[in-house]
This record gives sequence, structure tokens and C-alpha cells, in this order.
Amino acid sequence: MPTSHDIADLRREYALSGLRRKDLPEDPLSLFELWLKQACEAQLSDPTAMCVATVDAHGRPSQRIVLLKHYDEKGFVFYTNLGSRKAREITQNNQVSLLFPWHMFERQVIVSGKAERLSPTEVVKYFHSRPKESQIAAWVSEQSSRISARSVLEGKFLELKQKFLQGEVPLPSFWGGFRVSIEEIEFWQGRINRLHDRFLYQRTQTHWNIDRLAP
Repeated sequence: MPTSHDIADLRREYALSGLRRKDLPEDPLSLFELWLKQACEAQLSDPTAMCVATVDAHGRPSQRIVLLKHYDEKGFVFYTNLGSRKAREITQNNQVSLLFPWHMFERQVIVSGKAERLSPTEVVKYFHSRPKESQIAAWVSEQSSRISARSVLEGKFLELKQKFLQGEVPLPSFWGGFRVSIEEIEFWQGRINRLHDRFLYQRTQTHWNIDRLAP
């Protein structure tokens, strides 16, 4: 087992690529789309995985990995149980941070913005595009609640799978999605000697301000 001393000595150089101001597009979504495309083409494990950070009523942050399901100029979309911890915290404070950790490319993207509930039409459309087993799982799990054993989940799943064997799985009233607006988005590219490239896009009413940040 690695000791504290062992991990303190773990390091490597980041030398795959660089990011220059003159190469940045005016619209950050263009660069995000390129980086995501490259992550998908390289067959990274879960290239759409992002860490969603929220804050509770006492100011305590929490994080979890979810999958990005859509993005456009309006923001980044994910789906969840509306009784989950993240959904409850977003209801209290809708300021959210997203992090895409594409380690293989020595890249990170951080998005900051406000999370808003998706419309019922958007939720229904996506819910019925999911595999049937995933639809059933949405009914089974009261996300973030305490359960006595895994067998409770498995038993309920089998029961509902039999119930919905022939028919359509209805959308649970407690299941929905959020769109996180893009107020700021930072692109991080690792560089040698820890002199990483960081560029921050900040939205104004008419355009995006772009600033290089010290690493």
C-alpha cells in the first residue's frame, strides 16, 4: 500500500500539447466541442463524465460524477432523481460548477453557472429514449436515501421489470433534469514545468471576455 511519503513523490510532466490565445475561438462552445470530440474519438472511458459540485444550506460542498446528456449555447444538461442530494441542494442554491477531467489529454474544463429545471417536454423526450432497464431503475432508486441492503433494490427492480414487461414505463414524477447555464468556462491544458495554459471565458451581454490565468 502506498504511504503518504510515496504519493508525495508521484509526479510527471505534462507535455502533450499547448493552448495559445491566438488559437482560441470567440465562442467557447466551439473549443469544448473539439475537445469532447477528441475525447470520444480516442475512446476515453466515459468521455461525457463530469463532476457536478453543489452547496448545501450550511455552505458545505458536495460532488458527484454524472453524465452530460446535451449541450448548446443555453448550457449543459444532466438528468437525476429530483429527491437526490444534488437536486435538493440546487433548489436551495442553484449556483453549480461542472468539471470535465480528460486526464489522457492533460486537459480540464470547468463550467460555472446557474442550474434550472428542464421543461416536462424535454424530460419526457429524454426519459423514453433511455434503455428500458434504465427507465425502470429510475423508479426503483430513491436516490441518496438510506437502504438496508442491495437485495432491496434488486428485488424491487425485478418486480417492476415484470410489471412493465409489455407496456411503456411511465415517467416518474420525481425524476427530471437540469440545465447549467454558462456564465464562465475555463480551459486548462497541462504544460511542462507546471506552467500550464489556462484560459477563462466570461460571458457579457454582447460577447465573451477571454483572459489567460496564471497556472
